[in-house]
Amino acid sequence: MKLNLGCGFKKIFGFINVDGRKETNPDVVCDVANISKRFKEVDLIYASHVLEHFPYKTNEQYKTSCYELLTDWHASLKKGGTLRLAVPDFAAVCKYYNFTSDIQPLRSFLSGGQKYNLDYHLSCWDFSILEQTLESLGFENVRRYDWSATEHGYVDDYSQAYLPHMDKKNGMLMSLNIEADKC
Repeated sequence: MKLNLGCGFKKIFGFINVDGRKETNPDVVCDVANISKRFKEVDLIYASHVLEHFPYKTNEQYKTSCYELLTDWHASLKKGGTLRLAVPDFAAVCKYYNFTSDIQPLRSFLSGGQKYNLDYHLSCWDFSILEQTLESLGFENVRRYDWSATEHGYVDDYSQAYLPHMDKKNGMLMSLNIEADKC
């Protein structure tokens, strides 16, 4: 079983496409923060640019932290199952800004697209922090992955976010693509 969490309008063939917004017409409409109640023994969880929409700490408005989210996803995976994430790469954002001094194309990576109610970024990540977080939650073998070598590489989602926009040959990848296995 393979899940594409927070799929939006980007569906992946062979995956169960899950989103909390019914207007995206997913296979399953449910809160991606509580999938362990619905899905067990999952082989692969893929979440492209979802994790950053969850805060480090909860409050009255945001009921689930990014750590609780990852813990829930961990509970859904079978032993040896893989969590594959794509998040804005804070190191790449800084590098691009230091090189260009242009914040405009970086705004959505930093703050979210802000096109609908949940489209705001509440956490940021680099490889080291995400690796430490995943390992502390029971994942191992944390590594980067090449989006073009995945079974969903044909889906042009944010794991393929380059600047300049769509310049996949000469541009800078702005997505931190990382996967880890459940111990």
